[in-house]
Amino acid sequence: MKTRAELSRRRFLAHGFGATCALALSGCDALSRTEWLPKVLEAGEKLSAVAQHLVAPRRAMAQEFTEQDLSPHFRSNGTSMPANPQYLALAAGGFADYRLAVGGLVEKPASLSLAELRALPSRTQITRHDCVEGWSAIGKWRGARLSALLEAVQPKPQARFAVFHCSDPKYGKDPYYESIDLEDAFHPQTILAYDLNDRTLPVPNGAPVRLRVERQLGYKHAKYVMRIELVENFEKIRGGKGGYWEDRGYEWWAGI
Repeated sequence: MKTRAELSRRRFLAHGFGATCALALSGCDALSRTEWLPKVLEAGEKLSAVAQHLVAPRRAMAQEFTEQDLSPHFRSNGTSMPANPQYLALAAGGFADYRLAVGGLVEKPASLSLAELRALPSRTQITRHDCVEGWSAIGKWRGARLSALLEAVQPKPQARFAVFHCSDPKYGKDPYYESIDLEDAFHPQTILAYDLNDRTLPVPNGAPVRLRVERQLGYKHAKYVMRIELVENFEKIRGGKGGYWEDRGYEWWAGI
């Protein structure tokens, strides 16, 4: 049984990280444009990641809860309804025409329907979502094991990261995207969730499919996933940092 202090650690770190990001995006804006500060922050992030890995190995499992612990309401983070004509058409049809494209550095590119995703080996888990905005919620997720999907498409030897491209134009011409490395992608708790609390995943929570990477903060859990691309690095992906918020100064490794 975990102590109260251990259980609150993740929430404390999420709150602290949110405050840090707020400062970075406000009062420290001038410093962020210098040549030296980003290098210092990048070095600090790497040291932090190393320390975290020593304390909690990457294969360690995130805490799971019981149905009695479920939050009465699992709020939506970020976009609650993508204002994207293609997405709206898919939603109007109950996502019957949805296809998840998987490509990049794979031997067998694929395009899967929701039915095909549901036919993959699945996992159900009750976990806590910690948002950098300072709130948390416990939900019951069911989805396809990302490891099973990757095994089917066969990543090439040089593939190191999985990039998740989303149907989310909330941010203008720069839709949301996120990424994780293949170690996290093959973690047993990393799933492509299509159910929340024993019901089909609601649109505000990311329908038809969202990523759940349970040992990381909420902004890593990409919603409205339309395409997965395996890459060796982020040089040709948007801002080159591996995610929408990472391109704007957030840490790429958000594990806690």
